[in-house]
Amino acid sequence: MSRRCWLVERTYTDRDTIVLVYATPDGERSSRKELAGPTIGRTTVTAAVAVDDDDLEPVDDEATRRRYAAEVDHVRTAHGPDDPL
Repeated sequence: MSRRCWLVERTYTDRDTIVLVYATPDGERSSRKELAGPTIGRTTVTAAVAVDDDDLEPVDDEATRRRYAAEVDHVRTAHGPDDPL
């Protein structure tokens, strides 16, 4: 089974990698996706993606869960699931 998860975080690393974090609406679970910097122009990053339950990790930190849930609310209000971000 898969769940719709929303983009809550985009981080650029010193390894020329972009880390995308998608979270469930309650902020309880998340999935990380790493992209090589040069590929970002050829990849469409959307507001939401379907993530298999097996690929979701629990978010252990309460403050992070609240932040993710708030960011999901913000993204869902401003964008449709397939909107590029």
